Amino acid sequence: MKIAASDYDGTLFRNEKISVADVEGVKEWRAAGNKFGAVTGRDYGMLMPQLNHYGIQSDFAICNNGGLICRADGTTLWQGNIPVKILAEIANEPCVQKSFHFAFSAVDTTYLCHESEGSWIMREARQWDFKITPMTLDDIMSLPQIHQFSLGYVKPEESFAASEILNERYGNIIHAYPNRCSLDITPHNVSKRQGIETLIKMMNWKGVGICVIGDEINDLPMIDAFGGFTVDTARNEIKKRAAKVYAGVGAMLIDNI
Repeated sequence: MKIAASDYDGTLFRNEKISVADVEGVKEWRAAGNKFGAVTGRDYGMLMPQLNHYGIQSDFAICNNGGLICRADGTTLWQGNIPVKILAEIANEPCVQKSFHFAFSAVDTTYLCHESEGSWIMREARQWDFKITPMTLDDIMSLPQIHQFSLGYVKPEESFAASEILNERYGNIIHAYPNRCSLDITPHNVSKRQGIETLIKMMNWKGVGICVIGDEINDLPMIDAFGGFTVDTARNEIKKRAAKVYAGVGAMLIDNI
């Protein structure tokens, strides 16, 4: 048995859709007795409605850059934690205040505040019917267990700059992953690599082959660890770190069955 873990945005979901070739590739992979799931910066509630819409069946979901690990039915296997005191401190950083939304990910909902023009969270929530709980900045200290704090910027350069500041100041507690105009903040030592390793251990999948594919900075921990792949629309710096470049996720899966 082999395990395939695919990034979602920019890898499986490209040009505002999941291609027919990628859907068919997932079907062939699973029909051969292998396991498939997404490993993404998205919340579970933001991911699964889209996979279901495109007819992709999965065996697991590693969400929030490894901060939440779920069975296919949504049962939580593992969840990270960012202390609310640290969330409050980070929210007051000038580089964070420039974000056009604050999204705090819990197991069963996304808490949203500080939303302004440019934010895509509420728009997608309405389109895909996932749960959003409105809050105010004063509510941060009362939040439940949060495993990811997500921000959004107008330019990728702003996201990257903010990640450098936050990793310098809070790097022993959190890690900030830039992904184009998004910035995802997870607990320290949480990554897509860690998510895959934790999933395999918890599911007792011993001796399995691991295939991973992604297209951005937050995918590099798993690409580097597992000799992973990327897609032909990835940036050159990602392609240089990948073992092979594919036309899509489906092509990668069929090539590695």
